[in-house]
Amino acid sequence: MKEFDQFKNQKDESGDKKKNQFTIIKDDSTDGHGGYGVGSISLENMTPVIVDPNEEEAYVDMGALHARSKVEKRIKFITDREVVANGLLYWIVWVTVDYVDGKPAFYGGAGSEIVVDRSIKRGYKLMPEHVNHMDKSLKGHFVVDHMDEKSKHLLGEYLKEFKPDLWENTKQELKDSLGVE
Repeated sequence: MKEFDQFKNQKDESGDKKKNQFTIIKDDSTDGHGGYGVGSISLENMTPVIVDPNEEEAYVDMGALHARSKVEKRIKFITDREVVANGLLYWIVWVTVDYVDGKPAFYGGAGSEIVVDRSIKRGYKLMPEHVNHMDKSLKGHFVVDHMDEKSKHLLGEYLKEFKPDLWENTKQELKDSLGVE
């Protein structure tokens, strides 16, 4: 199994391993053998980025793959947005890293909305939307035009600063959508 993970074993100034790491490109373990697991979707190349326009930050939170991100913990999610009218807006952006023209790049990305009202421990999200956005990201689509401008800019700056060489190899379509060069 090949791996492209220049982030492996990186340490920050305090000597601890960095926690904000993208899951980097791996080969499909089911290549060609036709056995168990064929036809299943692999999320190995996908990384959820939480965009918090309230605190003006973006960060990786791998817990979001299982609805256990920092934003989602201890919150009961419902599909009625009216209940969380006083909630705060967050975005989970499903970012896929893969090769584009033989170079590693941000291959796909789709933002899914979450509204959380911590005072009543309720939140709004539509699971079918999240699943569809994950699928579109895996297929190399960019679905970020519905995000507010502030959130798009935060995401673009985060991706650009996180790994400039991946950003450089990314399709112009995403750069234009996020308004970051």
